[in-house]
Amino acid sequence: MTVMEQRGAYRPSPPPAWQPRTDPAPLLPDAEPYRVLGTEAAAKADPELLRRLYARLVLGRRYNAQATALTKQGRLAVYPSSTGQEACEVAAALALQERDWLFPSYRDTLAVVARGVDPVEALTLLRGDWHTGYDPREHRVAPLSTPLATQLPHAVGLAHAARLKGDDVVALAMVGDGGTSEGDFHEALNFAAVWQAPVVFLVQNNGFAISVPLAKQTAAPSLAHKAVGYGMPGRLVDGNDAAAVHEVLTDAVRHARAGGGPTLVEAITYRVDAHTNADDATRYRGDAEVTAWRDHDPVLLLERELTGRGLLDEDAAAAVREDAETMAARLRERMNQDPELDPMDLFDHVYAEPTGQLREQRDLLRAELVAEAEEGTAR
Repeated sequence: MTVMEQRGAYRPSPPPAWQPRTDPAPLLPDAEPYRVLGTEAAAKADPELLRRLYARLVLGRRYNAQATALTKQGRLAVYPSSTGQEACEVAAALALQERDWLFPSYRDTLAVVARGVDPVEALTLLRGDWHTGYDPREHRVAPLSTPLATQLPHAVGLAHAARLKGDDVVALAMVGDGGTSEGDFHEALNFAAVWQAPVVFLVQNNGFAISVPLAKQTAAPSLAHKAVGYGMPGRLVDGNDAAAVHEVLTDAVRHARAGGGPTLVEAITYRVDAHTNADDATRYRGDAEVTAWRDHDPVLLLERELTGRGLLDEDAAAAVREDAETMAARLRERMNQDPELDPMDLFDHVYAEPTGQLREQRDLLRAELVAEAEEGTAR
């Protein structure tokens, strides 16, 4: 006797006419990345917002260049540059309200700074000094996440908890195209859609997961199309168009805050620099490709728009560049100062209540430091 022949066994009946739970059409992204600059939509953009975005882009470009130089001087252990992606970084920070939360990846230092975190504190993790150099609660910015996509479930959890508490809070989680190949990406989007959590996922598709091109990661029409499978809207935007990214993210944040649930935004951009200062990008991409993307530079695109409309003259542009140089000089000066570090800080902020193993490791290190100090005194 088979299981199906047993008395009282479940016998499925023919299904009724199938109906999709959700109409997929409104969830689908546009066929082409949404653009503002260089289109009729640019005339409707707020001039003050465009000038603010421009100043932030120029500042961000200089910040990336200075941080990269600091790695060559031994002042930073590593720096994943976001040069070429500044429009995504700045727009993500400016689209949020003060009460909202930003969940960055390791490449999103610029977004963290644009959110208001001190530039040196934002680089502390990459300097190797602390687990993170700033207070996440003070700035409502989660620690820079080095493991791929692990910050996404955290963003969903915070957003869901905030909604349960009645707090008017939205979480914006940033991830690269490589992170979309991780299980955490799937879990985060699935939970966010089921719970209708107020969270926005920003995928910066810069073409490569280190040396792996997107075509070797997915066969989907776009990463934004993945949203449909989870039951949330997908948006496709030109990631080098600062005005377009800001508009799309602002709409997604507003949608989430109003109870509309999550949105997946894919920003098409490009990583002009290598993956990090330890990477040789010439091994997997050609100069012609990089040159083509430099012609679509986010700073250049916005500068053309502003000057073409008479919203930016040379004096104003020079003042922006001067502010950026001042920032870079202060960053150099502060980063050239050797910090006084306490090795025992390694054990702080790991657990609310230290585990037995952690206490044992702490006592072992303390004993080693005391012995080292006594040996130095004896000499």
